[in-house]
Amino acid sequence: MSEIDASDADRTVTDPSGDAAAGSAAPQTHGLTVWAEIDLAALESNVRTLRALAPSSELMAVVKADAYGHGLLQVARAAVRGGATWVGVAQFGEAFALRDAGLTTRLLTWLSVPGADFAGAVERDIDLSASAPWVLDEIAAAASSLGRTARVHLKADTGLGRGGAYGADWTTLVQHARRLEEGGSVTVVGLWTHFAHADSPEHPTVLAQQERFFEAVAEAEQAGIRPEVRHLANSAATLVHPSAHADLVRPGIAMYGLTPVPQVEDDFGLRPVMTLRARLALVKALPAGQGISYGHAYVPDVDTVVGLVPAGYADGVPRNATNVGPLLVEGRRTTIAGRVCMDQFVVDLGPGSQARAGDVVTLFGGAPGEPTAQDWADATDTISYEIVTRLGARVPRLYVGGPGEDA
Repeated sequence: MSEIDASDADRTVTDPSGDAAAGSAAPQTHGLTVWAEIDLAALESNVRTLRALAPSSELMAVVKADAYGHGLLQVARAAVRGGATWVGVAQFGEAFALRDAGLTTRLLTWLSVPGADFAGAVERDIDLSASAPWVLDEIAAAASSLGRTARVHLKADTGLGRGGAYGADWTTLVQHARRLEEGGSVTVVGLWTHFAHADSPEHPTVLAQQERFFEAVAEAEQAGIRPEVRHLANSAATLVHPSAHADLVRPGIAMYGLTPVPQVEDDFGLRPVMTLRARLALVKALPAGQGISYGHAYVPDVDTVVGLVPAGYADGVPRNATNVGPLLVEGRRTTIAGRVCMDQFVVDLGPGSQARAGDVVTLFGGAPGEPTAQDWADATDTISYEIVTRLGARVPRLYVGGPGEDA
């Protein structure tokens, strides 16, 4: 992924509406085909908002998947500036990249397979999750080889049916962890779980999972484990289930200004962090009846003007956004016309269009009138998480609203 910091750009550039970008200078985009503007000030604000919603809990900023497509290191640093006391990632490589770049905040990673570089994780002072005894054994062996004690979070499967120890396996995991603690190779600092239906505020499994989790916590504590943090609240639970806040909350998508509970008519004061834009590469007139793009999935019924947008499914524009992907161009809302191709798609600008090559097309953002990532999710039958995380590596991320790369 290409990262461009706005501190290196012309600070006098205006946004596509012709006004200075709200809250920060707009980045220089001259010559770019497609780009994502990442508002780090909005991200910091969102973290502060989430902290205020869970004032008695610590906050882990979840920056897995290249910070949901927004840029791993830049976002992690901004989240810490906003008040995050922990950072969480799924993969070892992400955790290593953060540590090696100088991030010193408490850091948890939770997905591993046999043979993973546990020694590298322990050496970098990274907290590790374990859902099975074999994970504990590999962590303990790595820690012993380094003469260190590894910090471990035990994960309970309380009903998601995915990661974590389920049922009687939890007892086995706890007992195994206690034996290793007594040997000095590991210390259990966290107990955690994950919800299946936190995005459905009234779903009965939410309270059921909480009850199971605190029963699992009680069992671990009776066995002699003394965790620093108990954590189960993802973004949805952070927003709408205060009873699940416990010692630490783990917001992901909400930190990026997107709601995990779109059915709840409340933006919770969150601000979208990513805006995806492109420039028209070609504008031309086409007659009525001339099919557009592969398969002629769109055929205008009047003479019209069309624009070519140099972004496609290789850049993360969903192919099933054909004829439905929302856009803002020339100050009005419209949709993609015809098939989304690998590198490009077409927009029907209408018979009276005065658009020119180089004009900006907004795919999604958060300013008034702009389509949102949720609009794209609704149009393509998915969730906003996928819309932002699927952006391709060749889409440069341009950072505004924060200090420079080396800050």
